Amino acid sequence: MWADLICRAIMQGIPLLYGSTGEILTEKSGNLNLGIPGIMYVGGIGGVIGAFLYEQNSGPFNPFLAVFIPMLCSMICSLLMGLIYCFLTVTLRANQNVTGLALTTFGVGVGNFFGGSLVKIVGSDVPSINLNATSNCFRASLPFANNLGWFGQIFLYHSFLAYLAVITAVIVSVILTKTRVGLHLRAVGENPATADAAGIRVEKYKYTATCVGSIIAGLGGLYYVMNYANGVWSNEGFGDRGWLAIALVIFAVWRPNISIFGSILFGGLYIIHNYIPDLDVSGQELFKMIPYVVTIVFLIATSLGKRRDVQPPAALGLPYFREER
Repeated sequence: MWADLICRAIMQGIPLLYGSTGEILTEKSGNLNLGIPGIMYVGGIGGVIGAFLYEQNSGPFNPFLAVFIPMLCSMICSLLMGLIYCFLTVTLRANQNVTGLALTTFGVGVGNFFGGSLVKIVGSDVPSINLNATSNCFRASLPFANNLGWFGQIFLYHSFLAYLAVITAVIVSVILTKTRVGLHLRAVGENPATADAAGIRVEKYKYTATCVGSIIAGLGGLYYVMNYANGVWSNEGFGDRGWLAIALVIFAVWRPNISIFGSILFGGLYIIHNYIPDLDVSGQELFKMIPYVVTIVFLIATSLGKRRDVQPPAALGLPYFREER
C-alpha cells in the first residue's frame, strides 16, 4: 500500500514540480507570473496537437519522433506564452498580477478551443482525444523495474519526463546558487536598479528567466496529458494543479531542490483521500484542501520569523523603470 501511495504521489507531483521550478526561475528575476496554470494548459494542448498531427499523418510509427514532436510543440507553445507575458510586463510595464491572471484565462481558453476542435475532427462520441500510441512511448519505464519489488516501484517505474523534472530542478538550483548567471539573476530580482548600475542587462535576464521558466512549466502540462492521463485530453481536465504549483513555490521557499520533495508531499496530500475507506465526497474535497492549508501555515510561520533567506525576491512583482534609477 505504501509503495503504491508513494508511486502515485510522485506521478501526481511531477506536474507540480515542473510548474514550481519554472515559476521559481521566473520569480528570481522579479517577475511574478500567475499565468503558470494557463502556460501548463497550453503546454499540454501543444503536445496533444503535435502528437495528433504525427499519429494522423505519419507513415511507419517512430517512437523517437512520437516523443520529440509533442515535446517540441509543447515547448514552442509555452515559449510563446512566456514571450507574451514578458512583452506586456517587461517592455510595456503592465501590472504583473493582472497580466498573469489574464494569461491563465487566455491559456485555458486556447486549450479548450483547440481541444474541442480536435474532438470535432476525429468525430469522437465523448469530448476527449485519445493518443494511446504516443502515450505509450512517453510512459515507457525500465523493463526490470517490476522485478525489484517496492524499490523498483518507487524509484525506477517512472517515465523519462519524471526523471527530467528532477534533473531540471537540480540544474536550476545549481545555476541559481553556484554560478555567475544565477548571481546576476538574483541581483535583478532583489534590486534591478542596482543590478542595472552594475552593468547587468535587466530586461535580458527577465526575458530569459521568464521564457525558460515558461518552457519548463509547459512540460508539466505535457507530462499530465501523456503520463498521468494516459494520453487522453479532456477540456478542463487539469483541475487546480497549476495553482498548486504556485503554492509549492512558497512552500519550497523559492528553492527548486526543496520543491522536489515538496512536490511529492503535495502529490501525496492531493490523493490521500483515495486511501481512506468510507470517505464521502465532502470529505474528499476537504482533503484536497490540505496542500493549500499547509502552504498558508508555512507562509505565516516564515513571515513571523522574518528570515531573509526564506522570503521572496525584494522586487518581486514590481515594474522596473530605468529612467527612475
